[in-house]
Order: sequence, then structure tokens, then C-alpha cells
Amino acid sequence: MQAASPTPPNTIAPELEDDSWGGQSRISAIAEVLAPVLLGVCGLVTVLTTLGILLVLVVQSVEFFLAARVGVVDFLFGATLKPEASPPKYGILPLIWGTFMIAFGSTAIALPIGLMSAIYLSEYAPRTVRAVLKPTLELLAGVPTIVYGYLALLLITPVLKAVLEPMGLRVEQFNALSACIVVGVMIVPLVSSLSEDVLSAVPRGLREAAYGLGATKFEVSTRIVLPAGLSGVVASFILAISRAVGETMAVVLAAGMMPQITLNPLTSVETMTTYIVQVIGGEASYGTPKYLSLFAVGLTLFGITLTLNILSSLVLRRYREVYQ
Repeated sequence: MQAASPTPPNTIAPELEDDSWGGQSRISAIAEVLAPVLLGVCGLVTVLTTLGILLVLVVQSVEFFLAARVGVVDFLFGATLKPEASPPKYGILPLIWGTFMIAFGSTAIALPIGLMSAIYLSEYAPRTVRAVLKPTLELLAGVPTIVYGYLALLLITPVLKAVLEPMGLRVEQFNALSACIVVGVMIVPLVSSLSEDVLSAVPRGLREAAYGLGATKFEVSTRIVLPAGLSGVVASFILAISRAVGETMAVVLAAGMMPQITLNPLTSVETMTTYIVQVIGGEASYGTPKYLSLFAVGLTLFGITLTLNILSSLVLRRYREVYQ
């Protein structure tokens, strides 16, 4: 009897390879169909969440204006905020004043430090130093904000008292200057990290061309690199201001809860976020005008931060430099 010939080694393997390739092709086809749907659903969820927040704020704010019988102009520009008075007064101009006082005071501290740190990291720092310094600087952004508040209350305010009171300046226990300092330290990583990324993205050819013309490193940094990345730097500034406007716990502990319009940073002020915390943590009954007023304040704060974010986007779009 003739022996059966062995099966050639390549008669089955191509079929298996075809099946495997076909299975991968089907999986890839399914992924190509499902990926846009999944990504679209995720994007829709974010949009609907924002619209839901806005809808709640608008509906509750309208209910507040009807219940409290106060006009929008009187609400925004009224200088007296006394919900417990008879009749109640709901002017939030002192809250807006305190919010921007701390926001601009903190950015006046954070912007120069953050920008100079970004220039050093992108232009001067060796790679080994940059690899250590940048993550260390960004650790400041991970510190809980309430820790900054206690830092202001237990360290910065006593230092301000020890330095300024011998000069005849009275420093209150809760004051705007202390809040400006801690919020400024808090937003330094935001300015520094975003600005450093923008400056590092400037093409190397611009630097080399400037060096070829005899420019110094300082001239290259300030006259070539910084103007080339100015749009991104300005956008980081606006985002930092928006971050300072929305800060809550550090401001509550550092600045206090005294709604007033003052130019003295050594006295207590109240911000819009602080007022929201005060109303939620107080004894305001659900549905009362005082309780509903926090939604109107929240809507105002939402409008301010939204305006700042839109302004940042416009700056990026208008002055953005595109390099090939």
C-alpha cells in the first residue's frame, strides 16, 4: 500500500492568516463606525452639561428677581448688600468689587513671576534643571486651595501684621492683600506652564537667525521669542485671571466676608464665591429670596468667566502665529 504523503506545510497556514486578517479588518471597520458615535456622544454630554447648568442658573435667577422684586440694574450696581434688612437690599457691587480686587491683585503678583519663570525654563535653564524645576513648579497647582487659605491665615497675615503695623498701618485678621498673595502663588504654575509651552514651540530657526545677527540671549528672549509667542502668553494671562475670579476656599479663609467697596487692601472684603459659600452654609431657607440670590450671583460669575474665556479664544485666533 502506498504511504500517505505528508501535508504540505503551507496549505493550512494561508487560510489561517486570511481568517486572522479578516477578523482584524472586521474589528477595524466596527471601530471606525463606533468611534465617531462615541466621541460625538461625549462631546454632546459636555455641551448638554453646560447648557443644563446655564438653564438652572437662568431659571432660578429669574425666580429670584421676581420674588425679591429687584431690578437687574439695582442688583448689579447696588452698593448695599443686606438680605436681612427690612426691606432687603441685594446690591452685589461690593461683591464684584472684591472679586476683581483680589483677581487683579493676585495676577499682578503671578503674571511677572510666571512669565519670568517661563522665559527661564524655555531659554536659560539646562535640560537637567528644567526636568526637575518644571514638575516641581507645577506641584503648586496640586495643593488643595483650602491649604492656601490656612497658609494665608496662619503665616502671611501674621507676617503682614509684623511688618506693616509698626509703620502705623492697621492690618485686619482677614484682608484682601493676604488673599491676593496666596491666590497669586496658586496661579503661578498656570501662567508659567502655559507660557513655557508656547515659548518652547517657537521655531529654533528664529533664535538661530537672531544669534547670527549678533543678538544676545536676553535680546533673543525678549525681542524674538516673546513677541513670537505673545498670543499664547496673553491667553495664559486671561485664563489665570479667570482662575483667580473663580477661586473660593482660599479667599474665604484669607479675605473674610465683609461686603464693602474699599481701596484699602488691608481690610476685609467679600467676593461672589464667598457669598455663595456663606449663603449655602447659613440658615437661608430653601426658596427664599436670600437663597435664590446665590443663583443670581452664580449667573453673574458664570458670565464673567465665560467672557474672559471667550476673550482668550479671540486673542488666540486674532494674533496666533503659524509657523511652517
